[in-house]
Formats: sequence, structure tokens, C-alpha cells
Amino acid sequence: MPYTRLAGPLIDQIPAAIAVFDAKLRCVMVNARWLTQFPVPAADPVGHDCNGLIPNGCTLLRGYLERALAGESFSSEAAAPETSDGSKYWFRSHVAPWRDTRGKVRGAMLVCENVTAEMEQTLRTRVLKEELSLFVDSAEGFALALLDEQGQVTIWNSGAERLTGWRETEAVGQTYGFQFNAEDQAEGLPASQIDLARRNGVFRDRCWRMRKDGTRFRAEVIITRIEGDDVLPGGFGEVVRDVTSEEFQARSLEANAVLLRSILETIPEALVVIDISGRILLFSTTAEAMFGFSASEVLGRDVSMLMPERERKAHDGYMRHYRQSGESRMMGSKRRLIGRRKDGSEFPHTLQIAEAFGGGQQMIAGFMQDLSEKEAADAELEQLQRELAHISRVHEMGTLASTIAHELNQPLMAITNIVQTAADILKNGDPASRVVLAEALAEAGREALRAGDILRRLRGFLSRGDLEKTLEDPSKLAEDAVYFEAARARYRNIGCNVDCAAGIPPILVDRVQIQQVILNLTKNAIQSVGANGKVTVAITAEADQIRCTVSDTGPGVSPDRAARLFEPFSTTKTDGMGLGLPICRSIIEAHGGRIWYEPAPGGGAAFVFTLPHFTQENDDAQ
Repeated sequence: MPYTRLAGPLIDQIPAAIAVFDAKLRCVMVNARWLTQFPVPAADPVGHDCNGLIPNGCTLLRGYLERALAGESFSSEAAAPETSDGSKYWFRSHVAPWRDTRGKVRGAMLVCENVTAEMEQTLRTRVLKEELSLFVDSAEGFALALLDEQGQVTIWNSGAERLTGWRETEAVGQTYGFQFNAEDQAEGLPASQIDLARRNGVFRDRCWRMRKDGTRFRAEVIITRIEGDDVLPGGFGEVVRDVTSEEFQARSLEANAVLLRSILETIPEALVVIDISGRILLFSTTAEAMFGFSASEVLGRDVSMLMPERERKAHDGYMRHYRQSGESRMMGSKRRLIGRRKDGSEFPHTLQIAEAFGGGQQMIAGFMQDLSEKEAADAELEQLQRELAHISRVHEMGTLASTIAHELNQPLMAITNIVQTAADILKNGDPASRVVLAEALAEAGREALRAGDILRRLRGFLSRGDLEKTLEDPSKLAEDAVYFEAARARYRNIGCNVDCAAGIPPILVDRVQIQQVILNLTKNAIQSVGANGKVTVAITAEADQIRCTVSDTGPGVSPDRAARLFEPFSTTKTDGMGLGLPICRSIIEAHGGRIWYEPAPGGGAAFVFTLPHFTQENDDAQ
């Protein structure tokens, strides 16, 4: 039959491009869809070879048609022949043989579908997915995942594998909740996070997540809602970061900051930190109390504001030299300086400085201690020492005078007796001369008697003394008395301690005189022991009196010396007067006590004195 284009209304309605070829692969028929979907070189392809049906695709189509003529029916994958202008279109083919009524193959039928738009979308989606996966996998330190609308994992990057231990093949397809422990899953925590992201567009939180091995880690989680479009489906993007160490460090830093604040509030020394230019960076609580400034008043200001005006020029020179050379003569040493308070008053303090480095910044830390009270106490103790030395000299002179009075009393009495005897003899001689001589000798006798009486009265006054008694704590009394001697003894490596039993009642004494006794006995003990020796002042309570024992670890006292210890002018010291112990005895006896010597247990010497407890009766008796 002649070649004509068969385009019946029924075939034209079929939603596919159809072409029919005879056994020589000449086009017998095409429908209207073919003409609209494919560019056809000829105005009417009917009667033309198949090569003119699809430009540049003839070789591919001829192969399909030849297979159909051989009796094969099949469907091809999408193909994209190149066009002359460089553009590309895609088609998918379905080929079947065309048989006559006797079953003989008379030709081939080709059904083509233009899938260019579909393939371009598929390729675009694939490229986007591959680029996204590449970006996701390259995100170091982050676990990134994509979830679909139901919360199932569709992408799982290498960072997620490293962080959780689950590989991509294990994670993809699982629901979001597999990263939570059983307790969190039971409470519905995974679903609630997804719901919050769905409603709010994003979810942020720090929570606990599980690894494959069952360990937990603190995670910073961001879940973002992804709106779907024609290319990508909707779902959620999840970013997870391990902040376990970060939170631990943050807590450690917070704890260190709290500890530092606590130290700054309680450290007994004032701490002031300055930068290399002298600006104050830190001002402790003790520094606030010492200088009278609050931290807010001094931070950022020059540290010279804490110095008297006369000291600032020298300080500026020190700082300039330190900045230029990096050398400081004061670094590490402790010096006594004068500070200036907010009210303008000045006070002494120690300063010890050290270098510090932090945050790339060089700093200088100064530790200061207020010396006002210490130096005032030292001055008071020094005054006490002067008083004790003065009392000692007075007692020495008193004892000397008492001794002189005692020694001169007998000769004066003898002189008196002799003069009186001579007067009696002369009375029996020449009346004229005897009367004059008798009167002269009588007058000499009266004067000698009067001198003896004066000496006796002086001795009695000096022996009794005038006491200014106050109620004193025995322990405090002893500690104040030996303070300086104990400090000096430490340089010779001699221990000097006060050991006072608990519950010792107060005593009514002249504080200065009793401290003079303790000091005198302690000095003698320290002088008698060598290096590494020990001196102890022990105070105990007895029935109606206290007992004070000053013992040492020295050689002790020989028996022949022990009997003469309290005699005036009895001494073994080359520069001593031998009046110390007699003075001590006079003071203790004047207080109603007693003093003596005894060997110390284990060797050494022990001087013991007692004083009565304070009672209303002995107070009235005084």
C-alpha cells in the first residue's frame, strides 16, 4: 500500500509518541504527540528512513528497531543523544515487533517518551545531594545529619560516625530517638524536640546523648526545619557538637573563679596586681580594708595613688627601669614601705612582689602586710623593756643601799659605844676640860646614832618597797616578759617556751616587778645553755598559790654555789654585780611569796618562786 501518514483520532489521543516502521525501517506512521515532543527534520517523516526521525539518535534507534524486527520486545533506559547545537534531551523507548495475521514480523513499533525535564530534575537532585554530603562530611568537629518529615535519618556524616560510633549504614533509616537512652525515649524527649523544631522552625538545647558503646556525652544540639520544594524534600537538619570538655572546663573555670574570689576575700595579706604600665588590675578585699579604697575606685588607675607624694617619683623611676630592662631589684624580696590611705593618713607596710603572666599579658603581683599594729606593739614592748631595765637599776641601787646600810650599821654602833665610853671617862678628869670634851663626844655620839637611824630607815624602805598591784593573767604576764629574749634565743637555736596549765587563776601583783623577776631568771637560763638548748617557763596552780619554774638544760649549779646564790655580790659573771637574784628575792618576798633553787629533772637548773592566789582577804591585807 502507498506510504501515508496514519493519524487517526484514536492514536493521536494516546499520551505517548508513537512511530511504526516496516521491515526496511521506513516510517509508516507517527502520531501527533511524536511531532510535538521530538524535533523532526522532515516536514512529514512518513516514508522516510528511521535516520530522519530523531536527529543524531538514528544509530541508537536503528539498533532498537533491528532488535524488534528480530522478534524482541523490550524497554530501554533513558538516553540523551547530542544535538547539533550542543543541547541535550532525554527519551525512554519501548520497542515491539509488528506482525501480520499469520504472525510474521512485518515491521516494528516504537513508543518514545521525552523525559528531559524529569532527568534534569533527577540529576539536579543528585548533584545537590552529593554536594551536601560532601559539605556535611567535611564539617570537622560537628555531627551533621538530615532527617525526613518523620524524623528518620537520611544523611549521616563522617563527623557523626566519629562522635557517636554508629556508621552511616547503621544510622540511615533509623528514627531520631536511637541517639537517646531508654529513659529519655520513655519520656518522649526525642519526639518533643522534633515537634519543637517543626513548630518554631529551630530547636536549640544542651542535653545528654548516647554513643553506640553506651557512654554518654554532653551535646549542644541544633535542629532546623527544612521546607521542601520541587527539588529537595522537606525534613530537618541536625547539628550536634560534643561540649562535655567545654562544660567541664567552664565549670572548672567557674570553680577556680569562686576559689580565687574566696582567697582574695580571706587572704591575710593585701594583694594588688598591676600591669607593666603600673595600672591596677586587681585589688583584694584585704587591700580595700588596708587602704580604705573600694576596688571600683582604683581599678585602671596608677598604683602610685597608694603612695605618699614624696615616694611617687622614685616609684615611677623603678617602673621605667623595669619596662626598659626587665630587671627589678625588689622582685622576690620583702621591703618596708609607707602607704597612703584614702583619708590621706600614712602607715607602714611590707611589700613583696612577683612577676605573673596570663592571657598574653605581663603583670606584677604585690603582697602587702600592714605593720601599724605590729610596730605599735613592738614600741610598747620596747617601752616595757625600758621600764623593766629602769626598775632593775632602781632595785640594784636599792639592794646596794640596803647592803651598805646593813654593813655600816655595826661599825656605827661600835663608834657610838666608844664615844660614849670616852665621854664617861673624861667626866672623871679635870672639870673644865672634861666638860667641854664630854659635850663634844656626846654630840658626836648623837650624830652617829642619828646616821645609823637614817640608814636603818632607808634599808627598811628599800626592803619593803611601794607596790602598784593589778590583777594579772600569769600566762600573759610570762609571755610578755620573755618575748624579746625568746626571739633573740632563736638565733642561737635555743628554744624558749611558756607552758601554762589550764585554769590558772589571776594573781594580784606589781606587773613590772614580777615580769622583771621572770625576765631575770630567763636571761640567766638562756646564758647558761649552749646552742640547741631549751628553756621552759612553767606555771602551775597549787592549793593557795601559783608556782612558776624557770628551768634549763644547761650544766646546773654546783652545790657550793647553790648555798650563796641569793647573797648580794655573789656572782660568777665577769661583768656582773651579783645583785640580780637578791633583787628577785626582795620582789617575791615583798609580794608574800618565796623563791629558791633546785636541780632540774634530767640535769640543768630550775629556779622556783611562788605567789599567792588573788582573794579578797589578801587584797584587803595589802
